[in-house]
Amino acid sequence: MFDGMNDDEKEKLEEVLKHSIETEEDLMRTYLISAERVQDDDELKERLENFAQGNAKRTKQLIDELKELKED
Repeated sequence: MFDGMNDDEKEKLEEVLKHSIETEEDLMRTYLISAERVQDDDELKERLENFAQGNAKRTKQLIDELKELKED
């Protein structure tokens, strides 16, 4: 999948993926902490939890891409 890339391009992409993983994980934590603090709005709490789940899925996809990049 990454065969057409030179080492410099792969390195840059690896840094982008790592940064994106950190961002998604930070957002996930923020949404989960916020959801835990919501006491009187079940709908908001559920939306925040759904946002966190979306971040978890994107994090997994990014980790898979990073792993594939390193294997190449």
